[in-house]
Amino acid sequence: MSLNTDTLTITPAILSLIAEIDEFKGAWRALGTLAPERLSALRRVATIESIGSSTRIEGSKLSDKEVERLLSNLEIRKFASRDEQEVAGYAEVMETVFAHFDAITPTENHIRQLHRDLLVHSAKDEHHRGSYKTNINHVSAFDADGKEIGIVFETATPFDTPRLMTELVGWLDATLKEQSLHPLLAIAIFAVVFLEIHPFQDGNGRLSRVLTTLLLLRSGYAYVPYSSLESVIEQSKEGYYLALRRTQGTIRTDTPDWQPWVEYFLRALQQQKKRLEGKIERERIMIDTLPNLSLQILDLAKEHGKLTVSQIVSLTGANRNTVKKHLQSLVSASHLIQHGTGKGTWYGRA
Repeated sequence: MSLNTDTLTITPAILSLIAEIDEFKGAWRALGTLAPERLSALRRVATIESIGSSTRIEGSKLSDKEVERLLSNLEIRKFASRDEQEVAGYAEVMETVFAHFDAITPTENHIRQLHRDLLVHSAKDEHHRGSYKTNINHVSAFDADGKEIGIVFETATPFDTPRLMTELVGWLDATLKEQSLHPLLAIAIFAVVFLEIHPFQDGNGRLSRVLTTLLLLRSGYAYVPYSSLESVIEQSKEGYYLALRRTQGTIRTDTPDWQPWVEYFLRALQQQKKRLEGKIERERIMIDTLPNLSLQILDLAKEHGKLTVSQIVSLTGANRNTVKKHLQSLVSASHLIQHGTGKGTWYGRA
């Protein structure tokens, strides 16, 4: 397969979107000057949103709150449902990508390995983890209750899949090295063709979003872990499926129509960026308007690691009830995390 990208028209709208996203990419160092623990809290929220959204797009019913509770107990490694198995696998793969993206080149071996890890907790998928599909699989859409509402499009045959994946990975490698397309355009085209091939029996949608995050990080978009692209896609799911269908039906023709998907993809990245800008601004306003006692408590938590109400009262000389009110506000704003209950309660930085 030689992907014909000559039919992609770089419109003023596409140029404007790329420029806006790249401007934010360049400004991220200045924007990302929040304290490390606040950035860590932002990333945790975004990760929970990403895992919840990406699995719900594929039919899972777990809410973000349920995902958060599950992630806090991942060491259990026993999951009551397939939804929980999928969430656990997605969480672990995301952490791998965040921690090691510079070492994970988008080769077929690494793609298969990420697929294997994605489904590592699902016994039902054991026979095909990390292996290309052996049966036909079509892309289906699901409603809010997880019920399949129809086939979106047909995918590559199992016979053609190994060849098409080799060609796609080779195309991506050459395109990024030669810089013949802007990285965002190359990533968009890779994602839509990957989904058109649908190389694995299951998990392709989730894996496509993991690979998108990997490729964005490898291309220098370091802010990606702090704002959920998957959440943007979930909230524009109709547009997502429509753009996929309009482009994927043309990929194997002489004149592929890349425009619908590329424009959808760039607008999703724009929305991801805007959400993060809003979060950063709210964080700054919150810090700037915190009362002195709240700032003292945050500094003490940073210094001591864990604090009880009695310790804070002793260290600050503040009234016990006043300390409790400030702690409640700091926990509500995700500046602190409450651990335990009753006499065993203590607080640490988020």
